[in-house]
This record gives sequence, structure tokens and C-alpha cells, in this order.
Amino acid sequence: MKLLRKTVVIVLMISILVMLFLPNRTPKIEGENSVAVIEKIKLGGLEQAILVRGKDISNPVLLFLHGGPGYPQISFARKYEKKLEDNFVVVNWDQRGSGMSYSSNIPKESMNREQFIEDTKELIDYLCEKYQKEKIYLVGHSWGTELGLYVVDKYPEKVAAFISIGQVVNGIESEVISYDYVLEMANENNDKKALDDLIRIGRPPYKNTVNDTATQRKWLSKYGGVERKVNTLRDIILGSILSSEYTGIDGIKFALGNKFSADTMWGHNKDLDFIRDIPEVKVPIYFCAGRYDYNTPSVLIEEYYNEIIAPKKELIWFEESAHFPNLEEYENFNELVIRIKDEIEKGS
Repeated sequence: MKLLRKTVVIVLMISILVMLFLPNRTPKIEGENSVAVIEKIKLGGLEQAILVRGKDISNPVLLFLHGGPGYPQISFARKYEKKLEDNFVVVNWDQRGSGMSYSSNIPKESMNREQFIEDTKELIDYLCEKYQKEKIYLVGHSWGTELGLYVVDKYPEKVAAFISIGQVVNGIESEVISYDYVLEMANENNDKKALDDLIRIGRPPYKNTVNDTATQRKWLSKYGGVERKVNTLRDIILGSILSSEYTGIDGIKFALGNKFSADTMWGHNKDLDFIRDIPEVKVPIYFCAGRYDYNTPSVLIEEYYNEIIAPKKELIWFEESAHFPNLEEYENFNELVIRIKDEIEKGS
């Protein structure tokens, strides 16, 4: 019996080590013209990871800018993007300091808005050259909408259309609306623990951006203002354990990168006001808004949509979603993105 137990322990330890150190890979896609690769390329002088998947490399390139900063989605992207892979060359990117692109050697001073904009531009240029495209379709989620909008504003000639999910509009006002929502819900439910926390941190702007924001988001999650039909943290954990795209080491890097990104980037956008600063864009723009989103409150997205000038603009409501409509209603989202491509191609 003792020998059996020792054998089981040894097998488990070997299994864990194998999971930690297996090479990254992504399943092949059938077809002579398909692509399915994980690459590490230099952006801004730093090695960063991308996942590229598509049934036909002659299709347009679709680049996702993940949220956070520090909340990449390569570990679970395939779960939600199969239909997109049939219509695009889909690119997911672990941004500087995130997931597979995390390193303890990254200079903290490089974690700034301008550097991320230039990293994105370099990646777009790389994809356009490799897949022989003039432009790409750009999707941003949460922090990725902030980054994406700056890229669209600075380099419109590189973007066929910008698809925004949970658009950041105003740094401080967004936090105030989110805080007031949670405070109202806590009062309605006589939630003493939540009320104690919210009173302690006070109304934004927060004194301790990272800790106070994390406290508020804990209660916002409880009251459905972040996720309603998905659990992205569970997706990331399972993806880090079970998917071939991430290894166990990458799961550890995700956790380290998430903290590093929060410590260096959260609160950087206190001065942000896109209604004031980017009142017009030169590319078609599509705002995807979750009806229950109080992480980046949809009321501000609607306000920005009404104000912004663009060659084409559209506000699309996702009635069952909060902050992740591309995951919570992924089939509707995928159909929308394909419809946008068809409209743009028909128009051109």
C-alpha cells in the first residue's frame, strides 16, 4: 500500500512538472491556406506573444486588444472565437507585461500609454506585412478600447473598422458612476460588509487606486456589474491548466503580470475624457455595450456615441451582458463582427 501511495505521488509530481514545462502550441486548422501558430515577436524592443488562428490567410486580419491592463485571453480565446476563425485571421496578443509577455525584466517606466500605442502600431505593421494586408480590423475590450481609440486616432490609415467592447470614456466619471451603483445596491440589500468597505474607501477619485478599485470591483462583481453569464477568472485558470496555448508557467506569469500591470498602469487615465479629447475618428466605429455594464458604465458609452463624429458609427446593445458581451453573448458578437466585415467590404 505504501509503495502504491509513493507511486501515485511520483506520478502526480511528474504530471505537474510536464504541465508546467510543456511547449506552447495551438491545434491545427484543416486546410492548405490555414494558419494556427503561437509566435513571440519583438515589439518596442520587448519579446511579446501572439496567437494567430484562421481558416484562410486570404481573409482579413482581426486583432483583439485585451482589457486590464494585464487581463489577456490567449488561454481561453479558442472557446469563443471558432466562427471568427472561419472568416478572419484572428490575432490575440498578450500585451507588454501580461501573460506570456510578462517578464520581471520589463522596465516599469515602459508601462505607459504611449509605449502601448507604439507596440500596437508595430504589431499591426507586422501583421499587414506578413499577411499582405493594407488594413486590419481592430477590436478593443475595456482598457483595450482606450488603447484602440488612441491607435485609431493616430494611425487611421491602418484600421478598416474599430469594434469597441465596454468603451472607456471618462476615467473619473466612470469610477464615480460605478461606485454609486454599488453603493445603491448595497443599501437596497442592507449589505453591511459592502457598505463598510465602500464608506471606508470613499467616493472616487480613490486615495489608493489599486487597492480601493479592487475593493469596489469585488462588490461590483457581486451585484452583476462585471459578469453575468461567464466567469473569466475560471476560464483563465482552466485555460492555464488544460489548454495547449498556455502552460502552467504561463498561468503563473499571468498572475504576476496581472499584478505588475495593475501596480504600474491602474489610475493612469484619471485625466481621460474622450468626449473632449477625441470627438471625431476617421474610421467606422462600432460600440458594443452590455446593458448591465457598470465596470465601464454603458450610460457613458451611449453619451459618447451620440457625440462622436465618424464616417460610420453604430451602438449595439447586448441585453443579457455586463462588461463582457463578446463572451457572455459570443454568438451574437461573432455574427456582428462578420456583418461589419461584410458591410465594410461591400462599401469599399
